[in-house]
Amino acid sequence: MSKRLQLILEGKSSSVAPGMPRSATLPKLTPQERKPVDTCARYLLNNAKSLKYDNYLKAGFPIATGVIEGACPHLIKDRMDITGARWTMRGAEAVLPLGYLYISGDWDEYWQFHLQQEHKRNHLALYSSGIPLLKQVLKAGCSTTPPPLPIPV
Repeated sequence: MSKRLQLILEGKSSSVAPGMPRSATLPKLTPQERKPVDTCARYLLNNAKSLKYDNYLKAGFPIATGVIEGACPHLIKDRMDITGARWTMRGAEAVLPLGYLYISGDWDEYWQFHLQQEHKRNHLALYSSGIPLLKQVLKAGCSTTPPPLPIPV
């Protein structure tokens, strides 16, 4: 078992998977007993491109789901369980990713990207051909002079 685990951690899960069903057949496991082994082997084969544990470990990423699953409730509870706060699903889904960006240390990079996208959307696109609002007002035949102010008596 430890040799197979070592191979999986080295990013060679697709070389481990074919031997698993054979290992389950030799001790004459029943189909029910063998089912988890077959499921695991199929998972390793189907997800081999994503199971590059050697690269993840070199980059310092956690590979155990326990680390991730343990952090999620903490992150969500800290943000959503504020006294007096009421969240809709839509609001929570909008705010939680921002918290993850901050906690992961990616906030500054994200914010620069966000500002660039806002500039493109709100300024470059709107003002690339002059002053669009004024053009729209004139095209619609709207008056460009303000209405008279009421004179107090």
